[in-house]
Amino acid sequence: MPTPDQRLADAFVALADTLDDSYDIAAFLATLTECSVKLLDVRAAAGVVLAGYGSQGTQAAASDPLVARLEADAAQWQEGPCHDCHRSGARLDIGLAGTAARQRWPRYAPGAHALGYTRVAALPLRLRDESVGSLVLLCTGTTSLTQDTLDLGQSLADAATIAMLRERELSESRTLTTQLEGALNSRVLVEQAKGMLASRLALSMNEAFDLLRDYARSHQRKIAAVALDVIEGRVRPDRAKSGR
Repeated sequence: MPTPDQRLADAFVALADTLDDSYDIAAFLATLTECSVKLLDVRAAAGVVLAGYGSQGTQAAASDPLVARLEADAAQWQEGPCHDCHRSGARLDIGLAGTAARQRWPRYAPGAHALGYTRVAALPLRLRDESVGSLVLLCTGTTSLTQDTLDLGQSLADAATIAMLRERELSESRTLTTQLEGALNSRVLVEQAKGMLASRLALSMNEAFDLLRDYARSHQRKIAAVALDVIEGRVRPDRAKSGR
């Protein structure tokens, strides 16, 4: 039987395997919930809700489809352990059958209890001052999870958070690089087209740019696209055509 250390290593490897060129946040979250159940041996279900990550809005996943639906609904209700844990940044461990849970989460607690879960723990997905969501463990037992189990779960949550934030940084960096390369290429095209127009029509560089810009505006096209057409001889703007 694998030791806790071996299960933890296996969980980290499984999460790392999703961080490739085909990285998909939904697949990553599904792997996180599956690893949580195997690693923590809670004999129940794990769910995760992202509420402060990326531009796709709130995202929910779980090892059980019914739990995934419950967590997605709870995110819309703005209640439940994931919501409270994300907002406070503190762990939760509470029974679901008592009056306190039903008063605190009037829709979530009965919904989770109806699925057969009697206790829930939530762990924050947080790195320093940034919180992106929380990991929830739904259990069928009545006793609290041990401190070792919660600490192990938090280690997994911390590792997952770091991986997601680093991947987000890389994605933003790749997007910025692409935008800068596009802007640079456009600038090169425009400068080359300006030089050709200035030479052919005996214009200053500023006058050539005005001619290029006016032609693009009058034809509702981007100036870089017009510049490429000028370079490749498909367009020959002159004063008459531009309206100048």
